[in-house]
Amino acid sequence: MNETLKVLEERRSCRNFKPDMITEDELQQILRAGTYAATGMGKQSPIIIAVTKKELRDQFAEENRKIMGAPEGVDPFYGAPVIALVLADGSKSTWGEDGTNVLCYLMLAAKACDVSSVWVHREKEIFDSEEGKKLLKQWNLPENLRGVGAVALGYLEGEEPKAAPRKEGYIVEVR
Repeated sequence: MNETLKVLEERRSCRNFKPDMITEDELQQILRAGTYAATGMGKQSPIIIAVTKKELRDQFAEENRKIMGAPEGVDPFYGAPVIALVLADGSKSTWGEDGTNVLCYLMLAAKACDVSSVWVHREKEIFDSEEGKKLLKQWNLPENLRGVGAVALGYLEGEEPKAAPRKEGYIVEVR
C-alpha cells in the first residue's frame, strides 16, 4: 500500500499520552506540514501556535476544561506535552474550513512522524473571550483571529486504538 494512504488509514486519536516531550525535529516537521494545508484561494489565513511551555500548556488545558464544563483535574489534552493551537483570520469567509484543514494536516503529519495526536475543541470560545483577546495582544497577533481547534501532540501511552469498521453506505458513487 502507498505510504501516504497507509498513514491516512492508520491515524487514530490518542487519549493517553506519555509526559515525554517530542523531539524538536518532529515538532518542526509536523508544524511545517500544517503550513501546506489547502486554504481558500490560497490565502493561508490560519496560524499555528505551538505551545510547549508547561505552564502555558496547563493554562490552556484549564481554560478548555472550564468551557467544557468538566470537573477539576480533567485534562482535555490528555497529558500531551505539546498543544498546536490553530487560529484563522475571521474576516475570511473560509476561516473555519482553512483552520480545519490545517488541523487535519497536523494530525496526519504527526502520524507520519510516529507522534500521536488528538483534535481538541473549544479554542473558538477561548479566543473569542476577553482573556483570549489579551493573549493575542500579548503575542502581537491580530485581534480578528478566531480559534478553530487544537491538536494535542505526544507519544502514545499504551496501545494504539484499532479503527472501527467503516459504516455501510459511507461511499455513494454517482456515475
